[in-house]
Amino acid sequence: MRFFGPDEVAAALPWAALIESLEDVFLADNAVAPERTVHQVEVPGRADSSLLLKPGWLVGDVIAVKVVTFFPENGDLDLATINAGVLLFSAVDGTLLGACDGNVLTAMRTPAASAVAAKRLARTDAKNLLVVGTGALSPMTAKAHSAVRSYERIEIWGRSADKAQAVVDALAGSPDIAAAEVVVSPDLDASVANADVITCVTGATSPLVKGALLKDGAHVDLIGSFTPTMRESDDDAVRRARVWVDTIADGSLAGDIAQPLEAGILKLDDIQGDLAQLVAGTCPVRATDAEITLFKSAGTALEDVAAAKLVFG
Repeated sequence: MRFFGPDEVAAALPWAALIESLEDVFLADNAVAPERTVHQVEVPGRADSSLLLKPGWLVGDVIAVKVVTFFPENGDLDLATINAGVLLFSAVDGTLLGACDGNVLTAMRTPAASAVAAKRLARTDAKNLLVVGTGALSPMTAKAHSAVRSYERIEIWGRSADKAQAVVDALAGSPDIAAAEVVVSPDLDASVANADVITCVTGATSPLVKGALLKDGAHVDLIGSFTPTMRESDDDAVRRARVWVDTIADGSLAGDIAQPLEAGILKLDDIQGDLAQLVAGTCPVRATDAEITLFKSAGTALEDVAAAKLVFG
C-alpha cells in the first residue's frame, strides 16, 4: 500500500495532464459516480460543518473514495476550510491500493474541471480573469484557467484585502499564469463588469456576483457552493446566461442552481448539458461572442478518480 503526501500529489498533477485525464474519464463508458452523501456535523460554539463522502470508479480498473470535511469558520483560525483524503481500491479484487492527501488533489482537480468547461464555453479571446475568493482554491483556479486561455490580467477579490494580496504574492512569478498581470481587486462590482471570465471559489451563502453587471460575452464559473443554502451568483446571472453543470445530480443540489429551480427562474430543461456532454460534444456550446455562459461545478467523484489515477500512476 502506498501513501502520497501533498507535495507528491502536486508534482503528479501538471495542469495539461490533469485536464486531459479529466476529459478521458468523462468520455469513458465504464465510469460510474453514485450520488454523494453530505452529512451535517455539529461543532460546539461554531457554525455547523459538513462531511461529504464521494465514491467513484472505473469498472474493471479502480475505485476512489474521497472523504471531505467543510468547516466554514476555519478561515478565522488560519486553517483550511476544506480537508480531505482519498482512498484508492482495485475495482478487480477490491484490495486497498493506497491513500493520498485529498486537499491538494481537490484544490487542483476542482478548478481543472472548470477549465475543461471554460475551454469550450469561454470566449477564445478572453483576456481578463476575475477570481472571487482567497482560500486554497484561489491561486489554483487562476492557474487552471490560464491553462486553457491566455490572460493578460488576473484580478483577485476577497473580503480581506490582505488575503487577496497573499494570493497575488503566491502567484507572482508562476510559470502557470504566463505573463499575466496579477492584482488585487479593490471593487468587486467594477471587476465583475470588466471581466471576461469570472470564477468564484467561496463559501458564500448570499450572492456576490450581480448578473446585471455582467458584460456581453462573459463566462461565469461557480465552484464554491455545494449545498442548497450556498450561493455565489444572483438570479439575474441565471436569467441572462445559458447554463451548464458538471453533473445534473450534484449541480442541481447547489444553491446557485437549486434556488433558481425552486423559484421557477430556471427549469431542468434549460440546462444546456453536463461536463461529460461538453467533452463529448453532444450538447450545445457557446453560440455567439455576445452570449453569457454560466457553468456550475459542485464537484463529481469522477474528477477524483481522474486525479487519483495520475497520482498513483
